Amino acid sequence: MDVLYFAWMRERIGLPKERVETDAATVAELVTELSAREDRYAAAFADLSALRVALDQELSDFDASLAGVREVAFFPPMTGG
Repeated sequence: MDVLYFAWMRERIGLPKERVETDAATVAELVTELSAREDRYAAAFADLSALRVALDQELSDFDASLAGVREVAFFPPMTGG
């Protein structure tokens, strides 16, 4: 699946997008796998309350299933003004 990073997530990880092979069943499990890769991933995922996730461009939760998902996007909460 493709994993996309936006805003400060992209800056901390150093990539806008990557292809990930995973056996994770949920977004939370994927986050655990990614966090274990390197310190930069651990730092980016340190505070999940500061992150949102979208699965195939639909806003979702961290306990959501990854079954059939082709794209996961992580980004900070958006604000309007």
